[in-house]
Amino acid sequence: MDLTDTQWLGYSAAVLTTGSFVPQAWLTLRTRDVRGISLTMYAAFTVGVGLWLLYGLWVREAPIIVANLVTLVLSASILTVKAVDSWRQHRRP
Repeated sequence: MDLTDTQWLGYSAAVLTTGSFVPQAWLTLRTRDVRGISLTMYAAFTVGVGLWLLYGLWVREAPIIVANLVTLVLSASILTVKAVDSWRQHRRP
C-alpha cells in the first residue's frame, strides 16, 4: 500500500486522537465510574463521531473511516455505561 503525504497526515491524526481516547474508555469500562461524565455531552459526541464516520464513508477516506469507527465503538461503550448508570439512579426510590 502506497500512502500519500496527506494520508500519512490523516492516519497520524487518527492514531493520536483515537489513541488518546482508549485510556478513558478502558478506565470507564473497568471501574464503571461515570460520575464525572455528562450524558448529554457523550450522546452528542457519539452522534457526531457517527456522522464523521458516515462522511468518511461518503468521501471514501480510510483514515477518517478507521479513526471514527474505532472512536464510535469506544464512545458508544462509555455512553452505554453512563446511560445505564443514569437510568439506575433515576429508578432508585
